Amino acid sequence: MQLGEAAAASSPSADDLITRIAARNYRVGIIGLGYVGIPLALTACKAGFPVIGFDIDARRVEQLNLGESFIKHIPSAAVADAVQAGRFSATADFSRLAEVDAIIIAVPTPLTRNREPDLSFVERTSEAVAARLRPGQLVVLESTTWPGTTDEVVKPMLEAGGLRSGVDFYLAFSPEREDPGNQTHSTSTIPKVVGGDGSEALRIAKALYDTLVVKTVPVSTPATAEAVKLTENIFRAVNVALVNELKVIYHKMGIDVWEVIDAAKTKPFGYMPFYPGPGLGGHCIPIDPFYLTWKAREYDITTRFIELAGQINTGMPYYVVDRLAESLDLAAGRGLRGARVLVIGIAYKKNVDDMRESPSLRLIEILEERRAAVDYFDPHVPEIPPTREHAALAGRRSVSLADGTVEAYDAVLVATDHDAIDFGALAARARLLVDTRNACGRAGAVGMHIVKA
Repeated sequence: MQLGEAAAASSPSADDLITRIAARNYRVGIIGLGYVGIPLALTACKAGFPVIGFDIDARRVEQLNLGESFIKHIPSAAVADAVQAGRFSATADFSRLAEVDAIIIAVPTPLTRNREPDLSFVERTSEAVAARLRPGQLVVLESTTWPGTTDEVVKPMLEAGGLRSGVDFYLAFSPEREDPGNQTHSTSTIPKVVGGDGSEALRIAKALYDTLVVKTVPVSTPATAEAVKLTENIFRAVNVALVNELKVIYHKMGIDVWEVIDAAKTKPFGYMPFYPGPGLGGHCIPIDPFYLTWKAREYDITTRFIELAGQINTGMPYYVVDRLAESLDLAAGRGLRGARVLVIGIAYKKNVDDMRESPSLRLIEILEERRAAVDYFDPHVPEIPPTREHAALAGRRSVSLADGTVEAYDAVLVATDHDAIDFGALAARARLLVDTRNACGRAGAVGMHIVKA
């Protein structure tokens, strides 16, 4: 008897596994305990499943086992409750993958310096899973990637030991849809798209996610589910690029783009508001579109919209710095060299401590390349953590906004509009304030020294 035949003989049926899922007699393993993995783990615990979280960061594992969260918008109390109830534990010991029934992979998928997909985290994780894979397990990739990754990369690696997908184990893709800091939509209230490698894998994956989220949306293949995620993020990237371009055009015409958007969104059909900013940030929008751009080359297709949007969005930090330099010249008769600039907000979006791909980091680098002296203030990020693309900025600490601090700067640059910041008071103290988020406008602050960029 061949290995695959022996495994098949001992594999539980899809119906048996679905029955165990319904009874919560089913252990969930989640690889990657970050902005996606931890909310998913807590959601599974709340749904009644025992969960083991896996991560290569031993310090992170220790912190979670003590009931402590290292992500600002995820309260430590939620982690502590799951740990104390015996529902959740974290480990760096990947041999324990054999203990779980479902293995959900939520690891990073960044870009290389040449803006090509870096699947090294997915590949190393797949190798670790393959080494412990046993009959009946469900493996779900949630990391955003190009259409075909599950079938062309993950599946062959998992099958290398002799077990067969759809016969001995089950494989699916379900894209994460986390939005850090979103007070309206959480993991359990966001519908989940699922594509399985075969009908039985889809049934099992859907049965699991049906217990975790408000609605599960099955699609025909893992590649379709992978394409859904890219489509969502490309849609946003292209529309943000459009309003960023309109911002530049309307500025030349003396028109306020934020006023235009606010008026346009009163139309009850045919329009959806997107807002300009200093550039794109986060783990999805600046990165994911280029996964499709890379894959499209295989089919001799040029993704012109995607690449143009990328050019516009990555050029925004340069545009903002140019507007700041121009405003300094007009207001104080000086250039950026030697100017003291305070950047407000270092996180990529409001009300979170998430630094991934933050345009604020690039703004600081460009300003310093032009010989400005730069500090930052962010109530959510007291210190800049290490990042792959901006390693030289690691360890810098946020200044305070104590009396006299703001007034000492030649210019204040608003990059992130955290709710915790009083932008009216900030505008009243600044000599020159360049606002990339219309935060002062929303606060009712006006003045010749406030410049929208």
